[in-house]
Amino acid sequence: MLTRKSTVARLGLFLGACAALLPETARAQTSPEPTEEIIVTGTRRLDRTVSQSPVPIDVIPTADLQRSGLGELNKVLNSLVPSYNFPQPTVTDGTDHIRPATLRGLGPDHTLVLVNGKRRHQTSLLNLNGSVGRGSTGADLNTIPTAAIERIEILRDGAAAQYGSDAIAGVINIILKDGAEGGLVTGTVGQHYEGDGTLWHAQSNIGLPLGAAGGFVNLTAEYRDRGRTNRQGPDTRQQYNTLPNGQPDPREATIDRTDNFRYGDSAVEDINLFYNLGLPLADGVEAYSFGNYGRREGESGAFWRRPRDASNVRAIYPDGFLPLITSQIDDLSVAGGVRGETGRTNWDISTVYGRNYFPYRIKNTVNATFGTDSPTEFFAGDLLYQQVVSNADASREFDVGLPAPVSVAGGLEWRHENFQIGRGEFGSWADGGVKVLDNAAASPIGSQPSPGAQGFPGFRPADEVDESRSSQSAYIDLETNLTPELLLSLAGRVEHYSDFGWTESGKIAAKYDITDGFALRGAVSNGFRAPSLQQSFFTSTSTTYIGGVPYEIRTFRTDDPVAKALGAEDLKAEKSVNYSLGFTSRPFEGATLTVDAYRIEIDDRIVLSENLTGTAVQNFLAARGFLGVTGGRFFTNAIDTRTQGIDVVGTYRLDLAEAGQILFTAGANINDTKVTDVKPNPETLQAVGLDLVRFARVEEGRFTEAQPQDKVNLSAVWSWQGLDVTLKGTRYGEFTARNANPALDQTFGAEWVVDAEAAYEVVEGLTLAVGANNLFDQYPGTVIPGANTSGFAQYSNFSPFGFNGGFYYARVAYSW
Repeated sequence: MLTRKSTVARLGLFLGACAALLPETARAQTSPEPTEEIIVTGTRRLDRTVSQSPVPIDVIPTADLQRSGLGELNKVLNSLVPSYNFPQPTVTDGTDHIRPATLRGLGPDHTLVLVNGKRRHQTSLLNLNGSVGRGSTGADLNTIPTAAIERIEILRDGAAAQYGSDAIAGVINIILKDGAEGGLVTGTVGQHYEGDGTLWHAQSNIGLPLGAAGGFVNLTAEYRDRGRTNRQGPDTRQQYNTLPNGQPDPREATIDRTDNFRYGDSAVEDINLFYNLGLPLADGVEAYSFGNYGRREGESGAFWRRPRDASNVRAIYPDGFLPLITSQIDDLSVAGGVRGETGRTNWDISTVYGRNYFPYRIKNTVNATFGTDSPTEFFAGDLLYQQVVSNADASREFDVGLPAPVSVAGGLEWRHENFQIGRGEFGSWADGGVKVLDNAAASPIGSQPSPGAQGFPGFRPADEVDESRSSQSAYIDLETNLTPELLLSLAGRVEHYSDFGWTESGKIAAKYDITDGFALRGAVSNGFRAPSLQQSFFTSTSTTYIGGVPYEIRTFRTDDPVAKALGAEDLKAEKSVNYSLGFTSRPFEGATLTVDAYRIEIDDRIVLSENLTGTAVQNFLAARGFLGVTGGRFFTNAIDTRTQGIDVVGTYRLDLAEAGQILFTAGANINDTKVTDVKPNPETLQAVGLDLVRFARVEEGRFTEAQPQDKVNLSAVWSWQGLDVTLKGTRYGEFTARNANPALDQTFGAEWVVDAEAAYEVVEGLTLAVGANNLFDQYPGTVIPGANTSGFAQYSNFSPFGFNGGFYYARVAYSW
């Protein structure tokens, strides 16, 4: 990892390099009015606007993305979009490095991410530990610099018939800047009120002409260095063995109990590069390409190993140790295509390649089964996900005598995916044969310590995977006005997967204008989500702490005979049905209001089973060659769910004449998820005589109560003579963390978080800003003692706004 002592120098060099790109004559960059914005998400028409859409779409312009010191796209969206949830869990292995986000309370893998309308690849990481989104894989939005984005369109409706698998909760389409001139350079520095988590963030964007025919190339670079935070409570556990005379070890009184964990943000350093280009060719044909390269170096803490733990070699770490998980994640995508108009037909042919590579290294650790010969640093293996998507699309309008032409669009898609797991070095996973060397806790001399690197045991040779699949699909869209007031949209899609066969989906959406300022809209669709390759083929053995007690849990592939004996079955695609009904209105001049109710039913939802533990399970696994493994888990289509709620979005622009104008925005989401059916255990599980439940109340709570039941976003932006003052307030509704013991369930109350910023254009193009996120230093409630047996985990990982407290920052920006 790059050293942080030279961060200031690096930031200065970066900004200097960006400044070198400035033209000799600079001009202020202005943003167009968002009114009647042309949208490209959820429709194949070329003239559809937000107000005309039969389904709800949020359009977030680049200006809104820049009015923040949050530094990460996921955090910015969490502060702007009521139905978006981005908790910031900690001590969750790889999830500390790539955190998941959700839309409408569903999983990260129920939201499809597009860039310039093309499918974005997912990460190779599978979230396995105790966070929202456990058992899922999603796209990493934090690899996309906000400076590269022209706008974001968020379709809040099922769209599998239009875009394919994953588009159950909705679609996030990130539209890149395509300017051939102008640019932006920004630099932000900030820190939490507690004095940690220092952020250095710089971005540069420039548009340049390409060729003599009016082409463009738009380039963006981002550097982000986010320091770690720690909000742990005192570790109340006994750290050292009791002395032979029965007295406590004197070191119990002096050991640091408040800084032995890293309970907060991990340290990460990002470099992200993006490009977007278009080049007109002959006869109205344009070649285009866009893509990115991102490198993230991260370091997070695992669970503290006490001096007295059996997994410790006290000759190496007499006072205990904190294993550190480090990563060097590479994220890459390249898209290329040609599009044009032949006759009256618009067409687009493209291919996109994406990959995400996640290598694991563990340092400040030990493999206790190697005794005093154990290394303290290991390469623990790596994950790789690759995706290739090719599309051929065409659209045309036909005049058939209706009030508007009939828009007909169709297309073909071919997709190939590959997922790989690479083994770690021998010492990261092997059992070296050395037993406990001295009395430690309840593990006497000669007992078996956990094999593998502490913090993250490496992937074993048996874990190695190189699996691929392909799919082919065809779709058709129809859209027209049957009457001047009634818009009707139809879509259908068929898709074939090489690993589980055919699936079909369809959608009907309509909008009826009752008056010029009021319209009803609604949609019905069915969809699907194919199990990811990660869910189908991921396997590993890792240390999982349950109630503060370490277990060696093996994640089995669903086709493993041992997994099948434990109740695993072949995965199949999730099936969904979406209903939405709402209205759009302009209640008075300068104001808009939309209200949309929705219901999403998902059958055969794919979940990660409970951690199946106990003496019977341990003996069962040992008899099948898994010595030292104390539990197992696997993916299963175990449940059906129903999610329903209401989205409300309103805006009002107040003209203050000589005192400028204020743009008010208000949004609210009420969301409720229920598990409507839990599939019974298969007969194979009963046959082996294990009294196990694949899906129990703790996992049910993660789906139904762990995310806020409601969320409200309010903002006001006052603009006057070069001064912009932004005030935002977000109310996060209550959420519940369930415990295996129902008496220890805890509901955390609603909290308001306020952000404020003042920005002033001191000279043309040069803007200075100061602000604070979480201005009033709000924290979630603390975890009750019974559920926080070790003392350190004083805040819940489900907190929708994290638990780092207030953050203040300053930003300088120059645009031309």
